[in-house]
Amino acid sequence: MSNALTYAHEDPTFADPLEPVMNLDIDRRRHKRVALSCLGRFMRADKTEYPCRLVDVSAGGAAIHSPEGVQIGEHVVAYFDEIGRIDGPVMRLVDGGFAMQISATVHRREKLVAQLTWLINRKTLGIPDSRRHDRAGPPAEVESTIVLPDGTQQACQILDISISGASVSTDPMPAIGKHLLLGKLRAKVVRHHEQGIGLQFLDIQNPQALRRHFG
Repeated sequence: MSNALTYAHEDPTFADPLEPVMNLDIDRRRHKRVALSCLGRFMRADKTEYPCRLVDVSAGGAAIHSPEGVQIGEHVVAYFDEIGRIDGPVMRLVDGGFAMQISATVHRREKLVAQLTWLINRKTLGIPDSRRHDRAGPPAEVESTIVLPDGTQQACQILDISISGASVSTDPMPAIGKHLLLGKLRAKVVRHHEQGIGLQFLDIQNPQALRRHFG
């Protein structure tokens, strides 16, 4: 997945990109845009999903590139590994995509500003990437089932989970790159660890849906 983070120099509200640490103060900024190129998926109002690419984002909105046409005013939900889930109405159409407003509480906007600040600072200071989403910790129901492509089922224990993936304890461990189901969620094995495997979810996951599914 592409993860090229640059500064939006065309925005006069941006600080000097040579400054080692940037603080996007939510009280004094006018929705400063960060040019952030990463792949993701978005869901239209009819629940169909399509691939897309984030172009830039602020606490108030985002520009998204996608060959799939949308309508102005349509409510869309998008998911990107770097920033998680965003949703809101389409405000305007642009060449090759659309611009959307982000509907969020003040708390969620502050969290998004913190995420963008971290991404900028991490890139500027050369800090290596780490786990992209805060894990929810073990769900109330930790026992689950893995279903392999050939229909084989094996028991597993969910160690932690987020909207983008999960860590589970299971034996034997499916190969890295293997697609499977964790319960009813489509996932791919992305790493092995001492206790089992790390999974990346293949579909947009709503936190409320995860709680309903795992208890």
